[in-house]
Amino acid sequence: MRILYCHCQYAQVVPKEVKAAVLQSLCDSGVAFDAVADLCEMSARKDPALKELASGCVKIAACFPRAVKGLFHQCGADLDPAQAEILNMRTLTAEEVTARLAAADVLPNVPVKAG
Repeated sequence: MRILYCHCQYAQVVPKEVKAAVLQSLCDSGVAFDAVADLCEMSARKDPALKELASGCVKIAACFPRAVKGLFHQCGADLDPAQAEILNMRTLTAEEVTARLAAADVLPNVPVKAG
């Protein structure tokens, strides 16, 4: 399972203390993870790295699941709704995010259209 952390550098919509605590927890954990400065910026540049980041089972610490889904889709790097969990650092506490990142399971929550 891959872990992806977005620092939301440019939009600055995620509380600084949440970002800092989640990043520190990931660093302290010894678990391998990918950190990017800003998924929005990567998507705007159509960065091919997003395809690699979206492959397989992934947990993403960023912002709203619908926004993250759209960022990947814009680059042709759709997340697999059955294998991706997006943790919203705008609405969850750092403790809630780090607990889910550390959990062995994935709780898929990528929005899918009904019907």
